[in-house]
Parts: sequence; structure tokens; C-alpha cells
Amino acid sequence: MPPLITDAKIVAESERVCHPDERPKLIETDKPIPQSHNWLLARLRRDAPFFLVVATIFALDQFTKYLIRSRLTLGEAFPADSPVQLIHVTNSGAAFGMLQGQTLFLTVTTLLGLVAIMLYYLYPPMEHGFLRIALGLQLGGAVGNLADRIRVGEVTDFIKFPHWPAFNVADSAISVGVVAIVAFLTLNDTIWREKST
Repeated sequence: MPPLITDAKIVAESERVCHPDERPKLIETDKPIPQSHNWLLARLRRDAPFFLVVATIFALDQFTKYLIRSRLTLGEAFPADSPVQLIHVTNSGAAFGMLQGQTLFLTVTTLLGLVAIMLYYLYPPMEHGFLRIALGLQLGGAVGNLADRIRVGEVTDFIKFPHWPAFNVADSAISVGVVAIVAFLTLNDTIWREKST
């Protein structure tokens, strides 16, 4: 005959199984993310398009200049009889051939311009995504031409239209960025005036 299981034995067994020291400890994996991390992630998501535009313009500008310098001799144009040409020329001035021979002055002013762009980027009115893209175009172009001035003392230009000075990708990005910002601010001002009347 099997031994009888008393109530005392049942209680003792349940206490042994459920003893706090013998229970498996839970590992906390769902700790709340600190607010500083949330802010950083939000900032990175917001700033990613801006820095992507800057990096894309800079890389495209430097790559196209490298191709021109490696494939065309200085002064050579392709195709030779076309009104629109790829031509290898150098420019010691500003965009579209202005301020020739002013490399030091242009380098300093470009650095100041970079600081101004970053300040405008951080300024609250520039929170709009369109303005950030426009500033990214300007910054990418400015850094592209600045890299040439620091490295070789002059900028490589290669896009030539009739009756227009040769220019490059950086010049185009800067110009498009400036026009985009002016157009955006002008349109916004017009809309605000219409709403206030």
C-alpha cells in the first residue's frame, strides 16, 4: 500500500516549489529609451536628407571633374563642333568666371559662406524640408569648389554653352539652391500678404 500524502507534505512541497529564492529571475529587456536618445534619433532622421544632398553633390562634382581632367587635355573640347560642349578649363575666380585670380579672397569668403549656411540651417525658419534641400545644394557645391581651391589653387570647369562662361556641377548646385530659396521665401511672403488682407 502506497504511503499516504499528508496535508503538511503538500504545503511543504508547494512552498519549496514557489520559494522566492528558487524562482527564475526575469531579465529586463524593455527598458525605456532615454529622452536624449529619442531626440538624437529624431534629429538624425530629420537631417539625413540634408547631409545626403551635400554628400551627393560633392561626390558628383569631384567625380565629374576627375573625369574631365583625366580624359581631356587643358583647353580641349568635346565634341569640337557642337554648340554645347564638355571643355577642360580652369578657373581661379568665382562661379562663371568672376573674380579671376582672387583665390585667397574666395577661399576665405567661401569658408564664411559655409558658416552662414550652417547657421541658416540651424535657424528655425529653415525647418521646412524644401529649404533644407536647397541649403544642402549650396553647401555641397561650396565644399566641392573649396576642395579644388585648397588642393590645386583653382577650380575645374567643363560645361560650356554658347555665350556663357564654362561652369561645373558645384556652380549649378549653388545657383539652383539660391534660386530655390529666393523663390520659396518670395512665394511664402506673397501668400502671407494675401492671407493678412
